Amino acid sequence: MSMGDEVRYRVRGGNRLQGTVFVQGAKNAVLPMIGASLMASKGRTVLRNVPIIEDVRRAVELARAIGAKAELHEAERTLVIDASTLSSPVLPADIASRFRGSFLFVPALLHRLGEAVIEGVGGCNLGSRNLDFHYNGFKRMGATVTEHVADNGDGLIHIKAGDLRGATLYCDTPSHTGTENLIMAAALAQGTTLIKNCALEPEVLDNIEILQRMGAQIKGGGTGFITVEGVDELHAVEHTVMPDRIDAGVFVMAAAITGGEMGLVGASLEHLGVAADKLEQMGVEFHQEGAVLQVRRDRPLRPINVITDEYPGFATDLQSPIMALSCLADGPSYIYERIFDGRFKLAEELTKMGASIEVDGNRAKVNGSTPLRGAEVVAHDLRTGSALVLAGLAASDETVITSAYYLDRGHAHIAERLSMMGADITREAA
Repeated sequence: MSMGDEVRYRVRGGNRLQGTVFVQGAKNAVLPMIGASLMASKGRTVLRNVPIIEDVRRAVELARAIGAKAELHEAERTLVIDASTLSSPVLPADIASRFRGSFLFVPALLHRLGEAVIEGVGGCNLGSRNLDFHYNGFKRMGATVTEHVADNGDGLIHIKAGDLRGATLYCDTPSHTGTENLIMAAALAQGTTLIKNCALEPEVLDNIEILQRMGAQIKGGGTGFITVEGVDELHAVEHTVMPDRIDAGVFVMAAAITGGEMGLVGASLEHLGVAADKLEQMGVEFHQEGAVLQVRRDRPLRPINVITDEYPGFATDLQSPIMALSCLADGPSYIYERIFDGRFKLAEELTKMGASIEVDGNRAKVNGSTPLRGAEVVAHDLRTGSALVLAGLAASDETVITSAYYLDRGHAHIAERLSMMGADITREAA
């Protein structure tokens, strides 16, 4: 057990949250931006509004491992990257295996060093990691992809760039990381690339914006069909990372589950997509005032139906939090998870707290309203962790969330930010 496994959060419920909170920069925007910054052969890229989370620290570690200079200034939430010194094509197993975003560094390595080696991927599990269409996209552009399996079963994937040139590419599912990776690969390839069935997330548009400012020729962001004209080089720029809509959604639900009222600085109602509509159906009131989203809930929570979908549909990352919220709704809520299997581990943990939830495959029925009571529960992943914090805020007695290092991967200083609005929550690391 690593030290990280021993992080726990203690939440004592019953306090109505009130106040102002700063929404962090978007995790799903900053990680590909770090990959993009490695494509600049000279100059220093400055990223602002960087979320200070574990995944960013690992990305910085990985950037240094391949020879870049990277300085993370945590107090200023700023990251400075000088990629002129990029020297190694190897993404080492000890970092890459702990950081799923490591393959966002592949386009930079292919263009700058001619090859990329991803260690520690495990034998023959390309398909299970859902990275097939990234590799297939690189192949269609002229790269060769070979997989080697060592005697101990560990694998590495070796991608040689050859002569990367434009091609027509298709995303099997509109994955944001797949779309971003193919755009980055196309940005410095010769000729024109057409990418079909692209992701529409705001984070993808933010990445297109930084690449355009670096000199990339990209058209069609947000339409599902993106055209990239290859250029010879990209240059370093300064860029401010957009706010994290999942972080914002969790704080909106913290106000909702405690019957509170808060101002979310940096949050955008538009970015929440269908989630905002569903929360309004439940009885949450929104009011956008410039860069601040005002949220309150002072009426009883109504039940809802949720079907997760790619953006602008209901974000799968907010499915666990809304399951926690719907435990308090006045009647049964129905949730259908279309994006990920195994996203209902939360149901078991909420049941320990007094919830009544029936799970059938990718569908769940939440029988509200059930009073929640404190218990010792396990954060099986990041989203389960944030949902259990919400449940704890509404529960009687104390909730202890174990394996809570997952929360640190996606939300910066969540205990401090909630405490400033009256929550009784502490983070403990053994």
